[in-house]
Amino acid sequence: MHIRIIILSISILMINKVAATTIGFSQVGSESGWRTSFSESVKAQAQARGIELKFSDAQQKQENQIKAVRSFIAQGVDGIIIAPVVETGWKPVLREAKRARIPVVIVDRNIKVKQQSLFLTRIASDFEEEGEKIANWLMAQTKGECAIAELQGTVGATAAIDRAKGFNRVLAKFPKSKIIRSQTGEFTRSKGKEVMESFLKAEQGGKNICAVWAHNDEMALGAIQAIKEAGLKPGTDILIVSVDGVPDYFKAMAEGEANATVELSPHLGGPSFDAIEAHLAGKKVQKLISTTGDLFTQDTAAAEYQKRRLQ
Repeated sequence: MHIRIIILSISILMINKVAATTIGFSQVGSESGWRTSFSESVKAQAQARGIELKFSDAQQKQENQIKAVRSFIAQGVDGIIIAPVVETGWKPVLREAKRARIPVVIVDRNIKVKQQSLFLTRIASDFEEEGEKIANWLMAQTKGECAIAELQGTVGATAAIDRAKGFNRVLAKFPKSKIIRSQTGEFTRSKGKEVMESFLKAEQGGKNICAVWAHNDEMALGAIQAIKEAGLKPGTDILIVSVDGVPDYFKAMAEGEANATVELSPHLGGPSFDAIEAHLAGKKVQKLISTTGDLFTQDTAAAEYQKRRLQ
């Protein structure tokens, strides 16, 4: 009788082990409020679904991500999610995951590999469309005549590359508008402030700058600080446009210190888990799942800020 009970208990434990899904998630880091919201969303979704999540913060270093992915493979996880720091250098570790028959989902930023079968799907916003949307708004507001200071994202990151492409595609239609200063702010508020300070000094205290185009809200918020410290009014003397839609930026728009942003949804955990679960169930998964958001301005900023700060 006791032997049967022991065998039954072992069997139940084995069934539970098989039924549980374990997923490894390699995150870029925590360089912005949006990135933090993204990580928290993935963790919340995992908990709600009963998924065992192995989370790794790469601290903006690709070598940390590759090390984490190899650790996930060694642990025999059921799936891997990667928010890549940069686009290149992924082929070897993705081939290792494929040999181990572990599906990999690329989220937010992109990767560049010739063999598309090395990953299951990519879940992200259309970054070029984001750049186009914000550029179209800016050109409409300035009647196509504007000297722009650009705060680029991390060099080699998909968001930085594609947002610039989309923005510049629109800008090419307006010969009286051009980017007069451009430098990476590394997607951080502190670096955005530092770079904006140098732009202001180089452009007669900011007198030559019509607008700041930042590849994310955090850099834009840093630029706002620099502009205020220089004695100018951000949002009035210098227009501020960006991408992400974080609460602090909506607050800045509500206070008249920023002008427009295109929302980038941080809720990528659910679609990522859906894709992995569908694949494990033998279902076909689309190669690209798009999550492009809307453009927001000062008109609705106060209401949007209240909504987002409570989420």
